[in-house]
Amino acid sequence: MTHSIRCHCGKLKGTVHQNQAVNRCVCYCADCQAFARFLKREHEILDDIGGTSIIQTIPANITFTEGIENLTCMRLTANGLLRWYTTCCHMPIGNTPPTLNPSVVGLVHNCLDSDQTSLDNAFGPIRMYVHTQSAIGEEKPKSAGVLSGILRVLGMALRARLDGRYKQTPFFVVKSGTPIVIPKVLSDDELKSIKNAV
Repeated sequence: MTHSIRCHCGKLKGTVHQNQAVNRCVCYCADCQAFARFLKREHEILDDIGGTSIIQTIPANITFTEGIENLTCMRLTANGLLRWYTTCCHMPIGNTPPTLNPSVVGLVHNCLDSDQTSLDNAFGPIRMYVHTQSAIGEEKPKSAGVLSGILRVLGMALRARLDGRYKQTPFFVVKSGTPIVIPKVLSDDELKSIKNAV
């Protein structure tokens, strides 16, 4: 079975294959919050205390069927994750490491919400809450499922490496191992501006 991927304006469309090899988490880190503010969609992406709901899987499970020319990425710092979004409507798509391997992508919930099937039914319950110390407000949520979640993601990446599926990715040029687009890297001033805009 598959679950739809769609940007807000509908120019980018695709699917993610539903299987048991996924990890659902909520990340409260300052960088995920900064990415939401960079896109100027923080009120849609973040929950009330700054969490981003993410589905972690391998890129081989993702197929873009329309509008991949609208896919781009940025990095908060020169060494940061690749954070993928659309140029057409600034819809967050997901986060990947800066290299082809390890083969992992964290899909941001917004690009999955247009499907009629709920995320709970498609991918199971949220299993991990991370970087809760960066949540907004005085009462911080408790971290949960971190070790088991990390092991689950590492297992996915290792299996993809062993069976060669790490080479199946819409985000990288396999021969060179480089992203399909040149990432925009924020300047120190740009990063400071969005991190301070709480």
